[in-house]
Formats: sequence, C-alpha cells, structure tokens
Amino acid sequence: MAVGSDNPLLEIKGLNVQIGTGPRRVQAVNGVDLTLQRERTLGVVGESGCGKSVMSLSIMRLLPRQSARVRGQIHFSSAAGGRIDLNKLPPNGAMMRRIRGAEIAMVFQEPMTSLNPVYTVGAQIAEAIRLHDPPSRRQARARAVEMLDWVGIPAAAERARAYPHQLSGGMRQRVMIAMALACRPRLLICDEPTTALDVTVQAQILELLQRLQHEFHTAIILITHDLGVVAESADDVAVMYLGQVVESGPVRTVFAKRSHPYTQGLFRSLPRLESASNGRLHPIPGMVGDPRRLGPGCRFKDRCPVRMPLCDREPPLVQKRGGHQVRCWLAAPEGASVTAR
Repeated sequence: MAVGSDNPLLEIKGLNVQIGTGPRRVQAVNGVDLTLQRERTLGVVGESGCGKSVMSLSIMRLLPRQSARVRGQIHFSSAAGGRIDLNKLPPNGAMMRRIRGAEIAMVFQEPMTSLNPVYTVGAQIAEAIRLHDPPSRRQARARAVEMLDWVGIPAAAERARAYPHQLSGGMRQRVMIAMALACRPRLLICDEPTTALDVTVQAQILELLQRLQHEFHTAIILITHDLGVVAESADDVAVMYLGQVVESGPVRTVFAKRSHPYTQGLFRSLPRLESASNGRLHPIPGMVGDPRRLGPGCRFKDRCPVRMPLCDREPPLVQKRGGHQVRCWLAAPEGASVTAR
C-alpha cells in the first residue's frame, strides 16, 4: 500500500516470516507490502492468528532468532543513519538497539504482563530513558513523572512510586504509552492498545494517541480487531488474513468500497442498532485456517460465500484508484492494473 510521498517513514516489501523448526514450521506472514508515511496512522485489522503481531515484532526485530526466519525488506528512515533496512541489522547490534525504543517504540498488547511486577512504574520508565538518553538518575525520574503527567495520570509523582498491580488496566496502558513515548520516537506500534478496557477508557486512550501524534509528529501503526477504532483513528488501513494483506488503502475508500469478501464479512458481522433481523449477527462461516495446511490459491476460499473455480489459483493484487489495493479475482475487472504475486 502506498499513499502520497515518495519518501515514506516505513516501507515493507515482500515480508515473509516462518515460525518454528522442521516440519512444524508455520508461514505466519506471507508477502506483506506496506507503506507508512510520516505523521499518519495505519490501522491493521484481522482475526486472531492472521499475523498482525508477528509483523509488528518483525519490525522491532524481537522475534526469537532460533525459531523465526524473516525474509524481505523493512526500510526505515532513521534520524541516526538515514534509510536503513532493519532486516539486515543484527537484532542485538548497536544500531538496532539505538533505534528500538528511541526511534521505534511499541505498546504491547497486555500491559500487566509487559510491565515488570517487582519494579515501580516510575523506575521502569526512567530505565528506558537512561538507556537511550543517559541523564542522571534524578533527571530520569523527574522526566518519568513528567511523562506520566503528560499521559493523564493524576498525582503522577505518587503514581510513579506504585507497582503495576496497584494500578487499574487503563492506568497501566497509559504507563506503557508513557514508556514508549519517553524518547519521542518517530514510529509508535500499538498492539491492541484498547483490549479489555471499558468504552470510556478506550476513548481516552485513542484521544491520547491522537494528541501525541499531533504534538510529537509521530507515525502510528495501530493493530486492532475493532473496525470502529480504525474508522475513528486511522488514516490508512490494511486488512490481513492468514498472513497476507488482502485489502489496503485509505480508510474512507476501503470502508466505503469493501472490495474483498473477507472485508465485507467483517462488516456484516458487526452489530447494528437499525438491524431488522431480531439482533442476529452474521458471522463469517467457518474458522481461520491452519497455516500449516494451506492449499493452493486464495487463503479465504474455504470461507468465501462467492467462491469460484478460479479461486484455486493464487489471486492477483489489483491496484485500484487512490491507492486502494485488493487481492481477489473478483476485483480484477477488465482494464484494471494487476500485479501477480
């Protein structure tokens, strides 16, 4: 997916990730191409197991080297070294350690398990600050309190001395955001930042992310199951299914046209207040396929309501207007630009 500038902040080309060893090796990500411009938000949606988190961990170079094989290009425009292919950097090398946390930061899916239970939240934020911008211990603690106050935690100095289990879920999520923003990164990856939070706190977290983007000029990758969150917060969207991006483009275009059957199915499964069908939902039939037993052709074909014999062949990537891309035979009308993958 490419929208706008010829000099994006992040450009992923042909990303393939295999997890496991020997016959149990799983193709978790298959041929993903994504582009993220500066100061924009890219929403990544799809069911559990479609490869969203694996893709984000590939960008951060946090996948285990012993069991993960990553192929493809992950170009990042670094302030330190210009345009860099992150996949060519040693995961624990000096350059990657300098970028990770300082220029690319991540808010992980479950803050209770991501925060260390035996250290105060202020100490953990201060540690991240001292790792990349070594001030004195006192200065780092003061900046940690400042970040907690910035993300809207009341009585920040007191809360900085609290342990993770003493905070609510919404506050722990704010602590994770404060830690990620402590070094003012150019790219922030948020993996399900509103999971398990009530609606009011979800709205506060999303508003906080929008404010940080405006003040820090940060680009955001927002990984979520919630189409409403994407509609509210993202500029562009990528819909993933079984390791592939099946539809991508500007949010308004993708949500209005919904050219892939999987995207259409996600929208049909949403509850609607004006529904006349006695409140019944229309879920996508079947279950997400096993990535170890993928046959030829379209990965969605076994669940697709409009399956055709042609679907036994690998579908093309169709380039539509305005940066809209669809991986489906149905979206390939005569005269459309088609890229075989």
